[in-house]
Amino acid sequence: MALSDFSILDSRRADDLGEYRRQLNAWLDEHADDLAPTQAAPTLDEHMAQMQRVKKRLFDAGWMRFGWPERVGGWGGSAMLRTELGAVLSERELVDPGKFSLIEVLAPTLIDFARPELAADVVPRLLSGEEMWCQGFSEPNTGSDLASLSCRAVPDGDAETATTWRVNGQKVWTSLAQYSERCVLLTRTGPADSRHRGITAFFVDMDTPGVTVRPLEMINGVREFAEVFFDDVPVPTERMLGPRNGGWSVAMSILPYERSSCFWQRIAYLYKRLERLVEAAPKDDRSAEVVGDVALQLHALRARSRATQHRLASGATLGAETSIEKVLLATAEQALYDAARRLLPGVVEFDDDPVAESWRTEYLYSRAATIYGGTIEVQRGIIARRLLDLGTEP
Repeated sequence: MALSDFSILDSRRADDLGEYRRQLNAWLDEHADDLAPTQAAPTLDEHMAQMQRVKKRLFDAGWMRFGWPERVGGWGGSAMLRTELGAVLSERELVDPGKFSLIEVLAPTLIDFARPELAADVVPRLLSGEEMWCQGFSEPNTGSDLASLSCRAVPDGDAETATTWRVNGQKVWTSLAQYSERCVLLTRTGPADSRHRGITAFFVDMDTPGVTVRPLEMINGVREFAEVFFDDVPVPTERMLGPRNGGWSVAMSILPYERSSCFWQRIAYLYKRLERLVEAAPKDDRSAEVVGDVALQLHALRARSRATQHRLASGATLGAETSIEKVLLATAEQALYDAARRLLPGVVEFDDDPVAESWRTEYLYSRAATIYGGTIEVQRGIIARRLLDLGTEP
């Protein structure tokens, strides 16, 4: 099957999206041996190399280009096409959804806020696996209060005419920074107390002198996160994303993709892990009850996420209601891995084979599901205040 035989589909019609999915799966079946991981329990380095290899094959074949604007090397069509691609790859366990979905977090930011010529140059590099990017948002002392960040950018000369800005400060919990060529970075450019009104976003090359990356080992033993230090790092003004002091809009623009496309891909992967649990668990009433509870939580999450996908595809603006998805995802993910620990005694704690190692690593990672991407306490506060009118902002 040649992609030239595939017309770009209007994904608002369910039969079109179904046809896209059918042809995509047929292509993946045809190239399964070429795309499959070569290790049963890959290291992070091996996993990253595998993911970039899959991206390149998909980009060369055209599948990574559906749903992206033509001005950045895409083939157009609804964003749901590319979201579905990530979900299918996650379900087939060809990529880790958390790492793969960084594309959905960062590429739209460049398309919407970077100079058109810059976006046209770098977005295809991200889609094709030639580059990795990271997101420099969180800081050691800000917690979930992103508006209080302190990493500062100052102009070389007058802010209105400066051609270069100097960045000093620290970021932390920066996913995959050690593998990244670029960083979407939030900096303080207004007064210290200006909060969200004094933030500016930049697109920084990670090999710039003054950038230091120190990977952080998580509880599961994987160094997926890093702390990043900026010591008088020069950044050209032309790398500013959006207007000066307009970085809060850049940060908020990421939310619809993080809470829709990325979640949909994660849900597909969690369903696959539930299938693995059903295969391995004892076939008794206790297992049926535990698995059934997880299945109900995942179904509720998927139904809610599906509605959000279609709202975003129709041009709707997503807001506080996506906090509901964040709470549902965090609780369902932890319920799944709690179920694995209950139904597979000793696997998480003691077994050393590759299958057990996978369950153990993911169980430990799931403990952070109620923290990353906005703590569950913050999300419940947003739901209470903004959706249920149970109080005012603190």
